[in-house]
Amino acid sequence: MKTKAAVIRDVGKDWEVTELDLDRPKEGEVLVRFVAAGLCPTDEHMRTGDLPVQCPVVAGHEGAGIVEETGSGVTRLKPGDHVVCSFMPVCGRCRFCARGMSNLCDLADLLPRTAMLDGSFRFHGDGDLGQAFRLGTFSQWAVMSELSCIKVDDDLPLETVALVGCAVPAGWGTAVNAGGVRPGDTTVIYGTGGTGINAVQGAVCAGARHVIGVDPVASKRQAAAGLGATHTAADATAAQQIITEITHGLGADQALVTVGTVTEEIISAAFTAIRRGGTLVVTGISAPGKNTIQLPGFDLTTREKRIVGSVFGSANPFDVIPQMLELYRSGQLKLDQLITARYRLEDITQGYRDMQDGRNIRGIIVHDH
Repeated sequence: MKTKAAVIRDVGKDWEVTELDLDRPKEGEVLVRFVAAGLCPTDEHMRTGDLPVQCPVVAGHEGAGIVEETGSGVTRLKPGDHVVCSFMPVCGRCRFCARGMSNLCDLADLLPRTAMLDGSFRFHGDGDLGQAFRLGTFSQWAVMSELSCIKVDDDLPLETVALVGCAVPAGWGTAVNAGGVRPGDTTVIYGTGGTGINAVQGAVCAGARHVIGVDPVASKRQAAAGLGATHTAADATAAQQIITEITHGLGADQALVTVGTVTEEIISAAFTAIRRGGTLVVTGISAPGKNTIQLPGFDLTTREKRIVGSVFGSANPFDVIPQMLELYRSGQLKLDQLITARYRLEDITQGYRDMQDGRNIRGIIVHDH
């Protein structure tokens, strides 16, 4: 069949929207007609080369749609099911899944590989094309493993719930799971964009007394305040002044780093911000092989500060995505308010430009069928 998709031909090249051939699903796979896809910074990082990826590749890893066909052996899904895609497939059998660490599943070691689980490809044009995180949600249709799809209720708006495939649980879990925010805590969040804004929501829901959102973009600080941040700051220096004042010099209980690109300066500021026994969570990414953590070991030891990384909010996609949607239904998690712009697939370059310029908190691609 034919499908229109946004492709990264090579590192540093512009986005290319083109028509491709798409194979039918094989064993354990499903064909999904996507309704919407989130514009996540990770896909732009792949295009610019900040994240290694095997090109050419159909990008996009946040998405929601409807199952149209299933391959042999599929047991979890049937045609007509509404699904949200997780960029973390879960096998349920490996050592990490068995220990309740499904976000570290053996199948989740995805970058830079883009082939399907059997090593072959489903997209074809001028040769084979891979799929970002084995998904490729920047395509009208895509074939993927059923292990990457979570069934959702038919009445949920797919344009909205597309966001819960990555940034929402990643940010929420950064605060609630990895950060362990508790009632009365003081939590500082560096970067209140697509992921950090959900760390704000998670910290608020967990009962933090003070939530400080740090971002140089005024609209993102405003959005953080609208979703419960008690304080905002344009930079780390201003944030430190706030933390020192409201904690009487003790320091924050958690510092959550959710910036688009992690730097040594942000890590240093976050480490300084936390109290004795406090926790620094690093969810933002930096280029592989680049050292971004250089900290005083004396303070790490004698003050028992903790540093932890977090991927997908340190949670199981098949558990946390339904949880996020229940919180959305109850009004405890805001999703509709996150979407500040909608784009056609052909406007993907403008969408990412708007994101970089701070004109949207979360942009989404609405597919035209």
